Amino acid sequence: MKDDQLKNIIEAALMAADSALNIDRLLQLFELDEEKPTRDQIKEVLAALEAECEGRGVELKRIASGYRYQTRTDVQPWVARLWHEKPPRYTRALLETLSLIVYRQPITRGEIEEVRGVSVSSNIIKTLLEREWVKVVGHKEVPGRPALYGSTKQFLDYFSLKTLNELPSLAELADLDQEHPELDLGAPEDTEEQAQLGVVTDEGEIVESNQTRH
Repeated sequence: MKDDQLKNIIEAALMAADSALNIDRLLQLFELDEEKPTRDQIKEVLAALEAECEGRGVELKRIASGYRYQTRTDVQPWVARLWHEKPPRYTRALLETLSLIVYRQPITRGEIEEVRGVSVSSNIIKTLLEREWVKVVGHKEVPGRPALYGSTKQFLDYFSLKTLNELPSLAELADLDQEHPELDLGAPEDTEEQAQLGVVTDEGEIVESNQTRH
Protein backbone atom coordinates (compact mmCIF):
# COMPACT_ATOMS: atom_id res chain seq x y z
CA MET A 1 0.00 0.00 0.00
CA LYS A 2 1.34 3.40 -0.96
CA ASP A 3 2.13 5.88 1.80
CA ASP A 4 -0.31 8.49 0.45
CA GLN A 5 -3.14 5.97 0.36
CA LEU A 6 -2.38 4.81 3.90
CA LYS A 7 -2.40 8.39 5.14
CA ASN A 8 -5.68 9.14 3.39
CA ILE A 9 -7.34 6.08 4.91
CA ILE A 10 -6.20 6.89 8.44
CA GLU A 11 -7.14 10.54 8.08
CA ALA A 12 -10.62 9.64 6.83
CA ALA A 13 -11.11 7.08 9.60
CA LEU A 14 -10.17 9.58 12.29
CA MET A 15 -12.57 12.16 10.86
CA ALA A 16 -15.42 9.68 10.48
CA ALA A 17 -15.08 8.11 13.93
CA ASP A 18 -17.32 9.37 16.71
CA SER A 19 -14.62 8.74 19.31
CA ALA A 20 -10.85 8.57 19.54
CA LEU A 21 -9.06 5.71 17.77
CA ASN A 22 -5.97 4.02 19.15
CA ILE A 23 -3.30 2.31 17.06
CA ASP A 24 -4.75 -1.17 17.62
CA ARG A 25 -8.11 0.01 16.30
CA LEU A 26 -6.47 1.61 13.27
CA LEU A 27 -4.58 -1.61 12.52
CA GLN A 28 -7.91 -3.47 12.48
CA LEU A 29 -8.92 -1.44 9.43
CA PHE A 30 -6.44 -3.44 7.38
CA GLU A 31 -7.13 -6.95 8.69
CA LEU A 32 -8.64 -8.08 5.37
CA ASP A 33 -5.81 -6.68 3.25
CA GLU A 34 -2.93 -8.79 2.02
CA GLU A 35 -0.49 -5.93 2.50
CA LYS A 36 -0.90 -4.69 6.05
CA PRO A 37 0.81 -1.63 7.53
CA THR A 38 2.98 -2.07 10.60
CA ARG A 39 2.48 -0.35 13.92
CA ASP A 40 5.49 1.87 13.18
CA GLN A 41 4.00 2.90 9.84
CA ILE A 42 0.78 3.88 11.57
CA LYS A 43 2.74 5.95 14.06
CA GLU A 44 4.62 7.69 11.23
CA VAL A 45 1.35 8.55 9.49
CA LEU A 46 -0.13 9.93 12.70
CA ALA A 47 2.96 12.08 13.24
CA ALA A 48 2.69 13.39 9.67
CA LEU A 49 -1.01 14.19 10.06
CA GLU A 50 -0.31 15.96 13.34
CA ALA A 51 2.40 18.07 11.68
CA GLU A 52 0.07 19.01 8.81
CA CYS A 53 -2.36 20.54 11.31
CA GLU A 54 0.21 23.12 12.41
CA GLY A 55 -1.27 26.60 12.05
CA ARG A 56 -4.75 25.31 11.24
CA GLY A 57 -8.01 25.52 13.16
CA VAL A 58 -8.00 21.81 13.94
CA GLU A 59 -5.40 19.58 15.55
CA LEU A 60 -4.74 15.87 15.78
CA LYS A 61 -4.61 15.25 19.50
CA ARG A 62 -3.50 12.15 21.36
CA ILE A 63 -5.66 11.59 24.44
CA ALA A 64 -6.13 8.69 26.83
CA SER A 65 -8.33 6.67 24.46
CA GLY A 66 -6.28 7.28 21.31
CA TYR A 67 -6.13 9.93 18.59
CA ARG A 68 -8.83 12.33 17.45
CA TYR A 69 -9.25 15.50 15.43
CA GLN A 70 -10.55 18.43 17.43
CA THR A 71 -10.85 22.19 17.16
CA ARG A 72 -8.08 24.26 18.64
CA THR A 73 -8.77 26.15 21.84
CA ASP A 74 -8.34 29.59 20.26
CA VAL A 75 -11.18 29.05 17.77
CA GLN A 76 -13.63 27.22 20.03
CA PRO A 77 -15.65 30.35 20.97
CA TRP A 78 -16.64 30.81 17.31
CA VAL A 79 -17.22 27.14 16.58
CA ALA A 80 -19.49 26.93 19.64
CA ARG A 81 -21.88 29.39 17.96
CA LEU A 82 -22.93 26.63 15.57
CA TRP A 83 -25.01 25.12 18.35
CA HIS A 84 -28.02 26.96 19.73
CA GLU A 85 -28.21 25.02 22.97
CA LYS A 86 -25.79 26.16 25.61
CA PRO A 87 -23.77 23.43 27.30
CA PRO A 88 -24.62 22.68 30.94
CA ARG A 89 -22.72 24.71 33.48
CA TYR A 90 -21.25 23.26 36.63
CA THR A 91 -20.91 24.91 40.00
CA ARG A 92 -17.78 25.66 41.95
CA ALA A 93 -18.84 22.98 44.45
CA LEU A 94 -18.83 20.33 41.74
CA LEU A 95 -15.49 21.47 40.34
CA GLU A 96 -13.89 21.47 43.78
CA THR A 97 -15.16 17.94 44.38
CA LEU A 98 -13.88 16.78 40.99
CA SER A 99 -10.49 18.40 41.62
CA LEU A 100 -10.10 16.64 44.96
CA ILE A 101 -10.95 13.29 43.42
CA VAL A 102 -8.51 13.79 40.55
CA TYR A 103 -5.60 15.15 42.57
CA ARG A 104 -6.01 13.01 45.71
CA GLN A 105 -7.42 9.77 44.34
CA PRO A 106 -8.40 7.34 45.60
CA ILE A 107 -10.47 9.36 48.06
CA THR A 108 -13.71 8.86 49.98
CA ARG A 109 -16.66 11.21 50.15
CA GLY A 110 -15.93 11.80 53.83
CA GLU A 111 -12.35 12.81 53.05
CA ILE A 112 -13.61 15.23 50.41
CA GLU A 113 -15.98 16.78 52.94
CA GLU A 114 -13.15 17.04 55.48
CA VAL A 115 -11.01 19.02 53.04
CA ARG A 116 -13.82 21.26 51.76
CA GLY A 117 -15.26 21.85 55.21
CA VAL A 118 -18.83 21.33 53.99
CA SER A 119 -20.95 18.33 53.07
CA VAL A 120 -20.88 17.03 49.51
CA SER A 121 -24.31 16.85 47.89
CA SER A 122 -25.37 13.46 46.57
CA ASN A 123 -26.32 15.28 43.36
CA ILE A 124 -22.69 16.27 42.83
CA ILE A 125 -21.43 12.70 43.14
CA LYS A 126 -24.31 11.51 40.94
CA THR A 127 -23.48 14.07 38.25
CA LEU A 128 -19.79 13.13 38.21
CA LEU A 129 -20.67 9.44 37.97
CA GLU A 130 -23.22 10.03 35.21
CA ARG A 131 -20.71 12.06 33.21
CA GLU A 132 -18.31 9.13 33.74
CA TRP A 133 -15.62 11.53 34.92
CA VAL A 134 -15.20 9.51 38.13
CA LYS A 135 -15.90 5.95 39.23
CA VAL A 136 -15.75 3.78 42.32
CA VAL A 137 -12.29 2.17 42.33
CA GLY A 138 -12.53 0.27 45.61
CA HIS A 139 -13.57 0.57 49.24
CA LYS A 140 -11.60 1.82 52.22
CA GLU A 141 -11.08 -0.83 54.88
CA VAL A 142 -12.62 1.09 57.77
CA PRO A 143 -16.00 0.70 59.46
CA GLY A 144 -18.71 1.10 56.84
CA ARG A 145 -16.23 0.47 53.99
CA PRO A 146 -16.91 3.79 52.21
CA ALA A 147 -16.41 3.94 48.46
CA LEU A 148 -13.11 5.21 47.07
CA TYR A 149 -13.42 7.45 44.02
CA GLY A 150 -10.94 7.89 41.18
CA SER A 151 -10.87 9.48 37.73
CA THR A 152 -11.59 7.76 34.40
CA LYS A 153 -10.42 7.76 30.81
CA GLN A 154 -13.55 9.72 29.95
CA PHE A 155 -12.33 12.50 32.25
CA LEU A 156 -8.96 12.56 30.49
CA ASP A 157 -10.62 12.52 27.07
CA TYR A 158 -12.99 15.37 27.91
CA PHE A 159 -10.15 17.61 29.00
CA SER A 160 -7.92 16.47 26.09
CA LEU A 161 -5.36 14.81 28.33
CA LYS A 162 -3.28 11.73 27.56
CA THR A 163 -2.34 10.92 31.17
CA LEU A 164 -2.83 12.39 34.64
CA ASN A 165 0.76 13.66 34.42
CA GLU A 166 -0.49 16.32 32.00
CA LEU A 167 -2.83 17.83 34.58
CA PRO A 168 -2.15 21.47 35.39
CA SER A 169 -0.91 22.42 38.81
CA LEU A 170 -3.52 23.43 41.35
CA ALA A 171 -2.50 27.06 40.82
CA GLU A 172 -3.33 26.75 37.11
CA LEU A 173 -6.81 25.31 37.58
CA ALA A 174 -8.39 28.76 37.37
CA ASP A 175 -7.41 28.87 33.69
CA LEU A 176 -9.70 25.92 32.88
CA ASP A 177 -12.74 28.18 32.59
CA GLN A 178 -11.20 29.82 29.52
CA GLU A 179 -10.93 26.49 27.70
CA HIS A 180 -14.17 25.01 29.08
CA PRO A 181 -16.76 27.78 29.62
CA GLU A 182 -19.32 25.27 30.87
CA LEU A 183 -17.29 25.04 34.08
CA ASP A 184 -18.49 27.87 36.29
CA LEU A 185 -15.41 29.03 38.15
CA GLY A 186 -16.83 32.34 39.19
CA ALA A 187 -18.27 33.34 42.53
CA PRO A 188 -20.31 30.74 44.43
CA GLU A 189 -24.02 30.66 43.69
CA ASP A 190 -26.33 32.81 45.79
CA THR A 191 -28.60 30.10 47.12
CA GLU A 192 -27.71 27.03 49.13
CA GLU A 193 -29.58 24.85 46.65
CA GLN A 194 -27.57 26.13 43.69
CA ALA A 195 -24.34 25.71 45.60
CA GLN A 196 -25.11 22.08 46.38
CA LEU A 197 -26.46 20.99 43.01
CA GLY A 198 -23.80 19.94 40.56
CA VAL A 199 -25.64 21.12 37.47
CA VAL A 200 -26.47 25.00 36.35
CA THR A 201 -3.81 4.35 32.98
CA ASP A 202 -0.32 3.35 32.16
CA GLU A 203 -2.91 5.83 31.02
CA GLY A 204 -2.80 7.44 34.46
CA GLU A 205 -6.16 5.94 35.40
CA ILE A 206 -6.71 4.00 38.62
CA VAL A 207 -8.10 0.57 37.82
CA GLU A 208 -10.86 -0.94 39.89
CA SER A 209 -9.44 -2.94 42.75
CA ASN A 210 -9.84 -3.77 46.44
CA GLN A 211 -6.82 -1.72 47.41
CA THR A 212 -7.06 -0.06 50.77
CA ARG A 213 -6.20 3.47 51.72
CA HIS A 214 -4.66 4.29 55.10
